[in-house]
Amino acid sequence: MSLITCPECAHEVSTTANACPNCGHTFIKPVVQRNVVVAETPRERDDFPKWIFIPLGILGVVLLFILLAYMRNSDDDEAAQRNIGVNVATQRQANGSLGSTTRTDSPPNEIVVPPSSSGGQIVVPDTSAPATTTAPPSSSSQTVTTIPPSTSASDKGIVKLEAKIASKTGSVQPVKDERFYLLDKDLESILSSADIDDETGQGLTNAFGLSVVSPSKYGETNRKAMNAINKHIVYRTQTDASGKASMKDVKPDTYYLFGVTKTANGFAIWSSPVTIQPGDNSLVLPPVRLTEIVD
Repeated sequence: MSLITCPECAHEVSTTANACPNCGHTFIKPVVQRNVVVAETPRERDDFPKWIFIPLGILGVVLLFILLAYMRNSDDDEAAQRNIGVNVATQRQANGSLGSTTRTDSPPNEIVVPPSSSGGQIVVPDTSAPATTTAPPSSSSQTVTTIPPSTSASDKGIVKLEAKIASKTGSVQPVKDERFYLLDKDLESILSSADIDDETGQGLTNAFGLSVVSPSKYGETNRKAMNAINKHIVYRTQTDASGKASMKDVKPDTYYLFGVTKTANGFAIWSSPVTIQPGDNSLVLPPVRLTEIVD
């Protein structure tokens, strides 16, 4: 135990005593002040520099502008394609209105062609005529008119027809192996300019039909009529066993369908205007009754 000397009585006193036991002197103990030192926890080092966010932000802005520009170009391309589609459709409509273009997948242009002869009878007058005969136009006597070079293949037309006749009993038969033509002029006008005498007194068309049935008796009428018709043939075709026929590469225009068929005592004539359009054209020929010849 440590001892200290009392400053009053000089007796030795323990350092732990608050006062001297001899004289009662009070000892004043120094107050020991404790200083608390708080150690700061060292902060972890940040290895990722903050300045790196600046170029990253700039890069993000650049990418955003590139994305917006790409989207704008895509919208412009789509708008341009829509405009091209509208222009093409408008052009097709304009071409259709000018040239009446028929699409290949659309229904064919149907034209009902009534016959010039609608049945009945012709009374044959008792007259004589030269015995010369002229056969109907043959494929070797007239060539098919050539399409002008300015007309492209897509602008040409295909003409299809089916010819039938009706008997007295009403039964329908195909017009087999018979020629049909597209003329540039109507039959009545052609016959009128051929200096033909109306030997029947029932019209030039019936006179011509009579000459087809009896060319040996009405040879002069038949010869003049055939010579005049040959000059106006533009296209020709011949029916098959079922009465069907077709013409290809026909220039779109207005023509006159002409055909004639005969039996031992009658005939039927087709002569009507037809307008041919590009693409398929179906000429609807209703069955016709023969015009009978009565002696």
